[in-house]
Amino acid sequence: MMLSHRNLSRSPSEHLAWRVAIDLLSKEGTGTAWALTLEAADAGMSRVSMRLTSAMTNGHGTAHGGMIFALADSAFAYACNSRNVAAVAQSCAIAFIDAGRPGERLVAEARELAVRGRTGSYAITVFGEDGRVVATMQGLSRSLGRPVIEGLQSDA
Repeated sequence: MMLSHRNLSRSPSEHLAWRVAIDLLSKEGTGTAWALTLEAADAGMSRVSMRLTSAMTNGHGTAHGGMIFALADSAFAYACNSRNVAAVAQSCAIAFIDAGRPGERLVAEARELAVRGRTGSYAITVFGEDGRVVATMQGLSRSLGRPVIEGLQSDA
């Protein structure tokens, strides 16, 4: 797991979102194994990047769709848990627009569209290094009704 420290002065909502994302990252193997970098976190949003390696390719020599989905899903997870209210993916639909290439850095940006009751709707876009759209994903989250980090104030 890597963290970007580009913006050291954070608002309370950013601080909370970063704490939650770091906590989630520390408990999973995926972020460390694939060297995910958390670049931004705030209430209802996150930005995560990953450098594609040759081990992440498909038979055509381009990024495996599962790797792109995993990156988008990670950004989705940090966005929907950003207020310290535990949530999981209820459903996701992804559209692959362009191929990622080995050595390329992909960036996934997740944004909350709406939250009603226990369900949240999120739009996630995966970009290539040159800014082109590699994939778009729509995600629905389901709140578990408990905090991610016990004893930490929630921003719900």
